[in-house]
Amino acid sequence: MLPAAAALAVCVAAAVAVVVCVAVAVAVGAGAALPAAPPLRHRLARAVLHRAARWQRRRLELRGTEVRSSQERRLRRLLPAGAAPGSDAFRESHPLTLSSPDGDPGEQEAPVPLLGPWALLRSCWAADPPLQGALLYLDVLRTAFPQALALRGTALFCWAPGGPRAPAGWPLPTLYCTPAEAGAVPSRAAALRLQLLFALRERGLRVLEAGLASELCDALAALRAGWPGLAEDLALGRLSPQLELPEGTRRQLQGLLAPDAARAAELRAECARGFEGIVQRLWPQLQVVVVGTAHGGEQLYSDALQQEDCKGLPFYSPFYRAGGALLGVNLWPEEPSARFLLCPDWAFCEFLPCPAEEETATALLGELWEGREYALVLTAWPGEYRCHVGEVLQVAGFHKQCPVVEPVRRESQTLSVRGESIPEERFLRSLRRAVGMWPGARLVDYVCVESALLGASSGACAPHYQVFVELRGLRDLSEGQRYKLDHCLQEDFPTYKSFRFKGSIGPLRLHLVAAGAFARLREAVGCPRPMPRVLRERRLLSAIQSAVVS
Repeated sequence: MLPAAAALAVCVAAAVAVVVCVAVAVAVGAGAALPAAPPLRHRLARAVLHRAARWQRRRLELRGTEVRSSQERRLRRLLPAGAAPGSDAFRESHPLTLSSPDGDPGEQEAPVPLLGPWALLRSCWAADPPLQGALLYLDVLRTAFPQALALRGTALFCWAPGGPRAPAGWPLPTLYCTPAEAGAVPSRAAALRLQLLFALRERGLRVLEAGLASELCDALAALRAGWPGLAEDLALGRLSPQLELPEGTRRQLQGLLAPDAARAAELRAECARGFEGIVQRLWPQLQVVVVGTAHGGEQLYSDALQQEDCKGLPFYSPFYRAGGALLGVNLWPEEPSARFLLCPDWAFCEFLPCPAEEETATALLGELWEGREYALVLTAWPGEYRCHVGEVLQVAGFHKQCPVVEPVRRESQTLSVRGESIPEERFLRSLRRAVGMWPGARLVDYVCVESALLGASSGACAPHYQVFVELRGLRDLSEGQRYKLDHCLQEDFPTYKSFRFKGSIGPLRLHLVAAGAFARLREAVGCPRPMPRVLRERRLLSAIQSAVVS
């Protein structure tokens, strides 16, 4: 641990120097276009933030050796004055509660904080997870990818219709070449196309950052479908007149553009060669793709990106969020699968063993076993105690005394019409196996519906699943091919097979949808969150039904 005087000196130096970049941070927080920042100012801010980040890393290492006391301190901050002290009394006096099964609020990004000169100073002794997490991210990124923090070297893909959202490196706003207004327009498709246009202007990008893997996937799909128009916009230095934008936003963004015929010609040449590895060819200095969420419902998009458009580039998912709170950080960006260190002073966490045991007592953060799966119970906000958030984690190891976890599944996305319980990651495995039996077919996207949501329109048959898929390379399926998915589920899930044999679950119905249907579905969801794989809302069901072609 640093001596108190040294720690104070580091923090004061950070707070004083960060005044240099406060004006830029406030502009970003207010949604203003990012002005061109002098390199000296960027380097100074980066050096200051690096020192603050190193302090946070040392703090994290210290907290990792005293997990129980760190959790108890965090719990005291969350309880009202006069509450009985200690986690044992807390668990006895508050029953477990359930969060909403239909959403994943923990995956939504918080609004961009305003970075004032005292923020870093305060973070040296106060637990401020969003700032601590951002500082740790900047430190990890700088260490693993030395050129990643270049001035305007990061392009951001994130739709935030309610206002600007915090990118991973928000304390260093000069990192980004993407204007805040580009992500805040009402249309998701327009926002991603605008962000793509500003990214294409910067040939020297080092990082592509997306709030969700699906956002980057849809932005690159827009590149595939509309690269001639994007090249024309680059050459003319204009915003496409076909984009429906608020007039004030259009004027602000148009003022940031200038004609670039050379870059337009390069875009045309690279897209004409095909799209495998297109990201690395368009931005040859790119070092890493940062994705806020790439697991759960987003894993399909992350896999597709790595296999084609972003082939050859490492992917890094820096944060783990659940129940509306930041809970963990990924300190190992070069590992192939994302693992998150649960930080003991960011929230009070409890864990229920999976599968459920007769003993329902929860385990605490320092009482977990490596290799086991646990359902997460979270206390992150005053007044919201012991929420069963529907996330299942596996303990992959430990860093000091802190568990390192991998997200396994979202319980709200489990299919079950008779109690048979088919988790989303295992359903996807069966679906991929069925698609492999359809010659020439490649799975692009899918969603499931339990027949109860369809009401009378599902017919008089037994409860069943309906599955909507988007495929590439195949326009139609025979009835025999459609049955392959039901057959794979029966092979993979004996309980499902038993119910199918008895007739208490009816045959699965498979529908093909038009290209682009899922991008429109994500816009219909209305807020940036991981793709739901089991639809629970009729309006979303109607949106996907309207795109059925077979």
